[in-house]
Amino acid sequence: MNITIRPLQMSDIRLMTELLNEIIEIGGTTAYLNPLPEAELACWVARGTERASWTIAEDDTGKLVGFQWAEPHALLPPEAASIATFVRVGVVGRGIGKRLFAETSKHMKRFGFEWINASIRSDNDSGLRYYAKMGFKDWKVDPDAMLSDGRITGKHHKRYDL
Repeated sequence: MNITIRPLQMSDIRLMTELLNEIIEIGGTTAYLNPLPEAELACWVARGTERASWTIAEDDTGKLVGFQWAEPHALLPPEAASIATFVRVGVVGRGIGKRLFAETSKHMKRFGFEWINASIRSDNDSGLRYYAKMGFKDWKVDPDAMLSDGRITGKHHKRYDL
């Protein structure tokens, strides 16, 4: 499968929402528990700053197979960005996340960030493995982190120094 990495276009919002909602609906280990309306994801993109990066992965047929974003976060120092990665069910493990991160990390360096934070549910084995493979290291673990439905899953906060 050939993968193309490119910047987000507003026309991608619908397909990004469908991809994320598919993960949520099968009970994936994302922090999001309820399907998101397309308008909410569009608001996330629109609120972006000049220091935000939204990157799309498409296969050779033009199908959206993943996306990643990184941006400043109110709970992090100004030299740090927060990252999120989503890859379509059924195509995980094909290097899509690696390709997305290569592009995102270039953007974050250019924007002047010193490090990137990934906050991952402790029960998200594939997410923990992915970020470790990209070179992220634990800097904080919260064993009592709770989801919006009250379940305690814990959370790993991982750091990648640019």
